[in-house]
Amino acid sequence: MPQDHLAYQIRDLVQILDLSAIHRWYMKDPRGALPFDPVMMVSVQLYAWCSDVYSSRNTAKLCVADLGGRYLAAGHHPDFRTISTFRLRHGEALADLFVQSVRLCQAAGMVSLGHVAIDGTKLMANASKHKAMSYGRMVTAEEILRGEIDEIQRRCAEEDAKEDTLFGKEKPGYDLPKELMFRESRLAHILAAKAKLEAEAKAAAEAKAAERERQRAVDNADEPDKPRRGPKPKDPATAVPKETAQSNFTDPESRMMKSGTGEWVQGYNGQAAVDSDHQVIVACDLTNMAADAPHFLPMVEQVIENTGAEPIQKSADAGYFSKANVETNSTTFSETFIPPDRMKHGRASAIALAALGDRKDDDPDLSPADRMRKRLSTPAGHEAYAMRKKTVEPVFGQIKGCPGSPGFHQFMRRGIEKTRQEWHWICAAHNFLKYIRHGFASQMAN
Repeated sequence: MPQDHLAYQIRDLVQILDLSAIHRWYMKDPRGALPFDPVMMVSVQLYAWCSDVYSSRNTAKLCVADLGGRYLAAGHHPDFRTISTFRLRHGEALADLFVQSVRLCQAAGMVSLGHVAIDGTKLMANASKHKAMSYGRMVTAEEILRGEIDEIQRRCAEEDAKEDTLFGKEKPGYDLPKELMFRESRLAHILAAKAKLEAEAKAAAEAKAAERERQRAVDNADEPDKPRRGPKPKDPATAVPKETAQSNFTDPESRMMKSGTGEWVQGYNGQAAVDSDHQVIVACDLTNMAADAPHFLPMVEQVIENTGAEPIQKSADAGYFSKANVETNSTTFSETFIPPDRMKHGRASAIALAALGDRKDDDPDLSPADRMRKRLSTPAGHEAYAMRKKTVEPVFGQIKGCPGSPGFHQFMRRGIEKTRQEWHWICAAHNFLKYIRHGFASQMAN
């Protein structure tokens, strides 16, 4: 292999990672045969992710058919079950490698926090959107299936009576019809999904009622006995889901979301905050909420936690705009650039700006939306917001690749917890590749 081969770079990288959480797991029980060396397993896994290989079977093939994989596996051939079990057992420890990747890049001078762009991308779940059903259809299907099952059971009872006469009561008859087994299993799935949607609707109603009572207590702090005004709040116990609320039978925690291309996908919303210097991801998260705005402040907080400082500039597209997002800063020097409207060619609406006249963006009488429009209309504001598109969007392109090409297009795992771990793995691999290439570029420059 050439001296700059990725396998050599991964080998050197893993030597400086903290894998103590994985090592400690194997110290709990000394019985049995020795496991594969965790350093070797992590090396093989990182090499696979950095090579756009994500399934456990294809990772196992690297240890046999790929020269770099054979080198990192040191001649061992862990099968796909071993690799899958390792990822399942140490999913959280492997996800924590993301924070280590951020700090390695920061120590190498690749993160300045001069400008951090935040965005989300819709990623397909390991489930078909055709396996989803709305609450309204569940109610209808439940009635139909119950009727079909009752009819089949009636026919079964008639057949049993005939068979008892024909064969005798002690003689074995025919098995339960497959038709009945299918309908009963399908009804069980529908009932479980229906109960889950009802529980979510009740929990949301209870949270809304609690927030309403909290706000009422704040508003009436001086007059606690003041009578309630307005319509009487609904009882959370009677809350029911909307007819359009959906649940997927394969991955119930995934949701139907509209992708950037306008296509509806069954998936998750992957969030990423990217530093503009070297396109290093400094914060990431995964959610099954399609809306982006609620994730802006948590992402900023994660950036501060991972790097120890707040970015000088923060930007996001119009989907992240809210009063709280544009006015909340932990330091006075940090600026936020989030347009309240979709910006054509990166510029604010001329009609909206004309209505504001010569007023400045620090005018206290302006609304948060109008202040942001004025800020983005200045040359400095326009230049700052232009950084967003060339900072975070290329990163999603690098991770996903082109359709039909190697890249991360769909989760291999199911459920929000496991897919969140997987998203952290992908973002960590992206950062490690940046770190490796930056180090090699520095060596060449010297």
